[in-house]
Amino acid sequence: MLRVILCGEATPRFTQTLHAALADTEYTLTETFEGLAGERLLFAVPLSTHGVNHAVYDLLQYLRTHSGCLAGSVGGVWIDGEGDLYTKSLGREIVLAASMAGCAFPGRCLVEGTGTLQNFAIQAKNGNCTLEEAYRRAVGDLARRVYDFAPHKHKKPRLAVLHASNHRTSNTAALWKKIRERLGDEFQVTEVGLRNGTLVDCSGCPYTMCLHFGEQGGCFYGGVMVEEVYPAIREADAVVLLCPNYNDALSANLTAFINRLTALYRTVSFQDKAVFALVVSGYSGSDIVASQVVSALSMNKGFWLPSEFCLMETANDPGTALRLRGIEERLDRFAENLTKQLKA
Repeated sequence: MLRVILCGEATPRFTQTLHAALADTEYTLTETFEGLAGERLLFAVPLSTHGVNHAVYDLLQYLRTHSGCLAGSVGGVWIDGEGDLYTKSLGREIVLAASMAGCAFPGRCLVEGTGTLQNFAIQAKNGNCTLEEAYRRAVGDLARRVYDFAPHKHKKPRLAVLHASNHRTSNTAALWKKIRERLGDEFQVTEVGLRNGTLVDCSGCPYTMCLHFGEQGGCFYGGVMVEEVYPAIREADAVVLLCPNYNDALSANLTAFINRLTALYRTVSFQDKAVFALVVSGYSGSDIVASQVVSALSMNKGFWLPSEFCLMETANDPGTALRLRGIEERLDRFAENLTKQLKA
């Protein structure tokens, strides 16, 4: 049974879309946030033109104050907006909070209906249907994928660890080293450095050119992406991103990696690959960077998102991350969760 969690007052378009999209799906509609552990969930949010929905704040408060309340659950998020803004930012905020509360998400876990539905123009063209029908199909498809989601586990999972850090001074790299030690020989780990000067950002090649090089297993600009990153991603069961927070954003090299991943994404499905992240901020804002990982790699590129996928810490001077109060226990939990999510 799919449980549709209604956050807010349903609008006519929301109600019509719900009935049409889930006509062949057995579901219950509820407004309560309790008793959701171990369930298949669709968080459904009608959103005003100004992007404000007070019920969502009640949901976020509940998720953030009830640790493990979604343990064993699988979820998706559907936001029906009256305007063309705020749907994605709100969606990734819900996904981040739900993941840290124990919920896993299949790749492409967000369906957003903007006010004009122009974000469905390509899908409508490809499906030879109206914008409204493309929208309903997307909601129905998300519901089915949430219901059917069952991530693969592996005897010796393969990890692709991507970073752009100086190992001598990086707090993020120091935390990863400790996690790597905890994983022992149970994982096959490939680490790829994306330091300055080794990675050219995407220049937005035409679709046909990008597709052509992707079908050849490469990219027009070549370099470390083609030689090291693409092979590591193809083989990996999960990607681990080491994300220092310098300016409340993913670093330039990690952003370039995500942009350049498009060529591979056009020819290789990432739906069976998980994404994890370590985020260290010098002052604050780790949640901002973690939400960027959610939207860029899970919502956009289709990696599935494990429960508690991210370790977020605050440390400034080199070496301080390893002296944080309770850090050993948090490192233990992160390594244990990574193992639980991936290892058979």
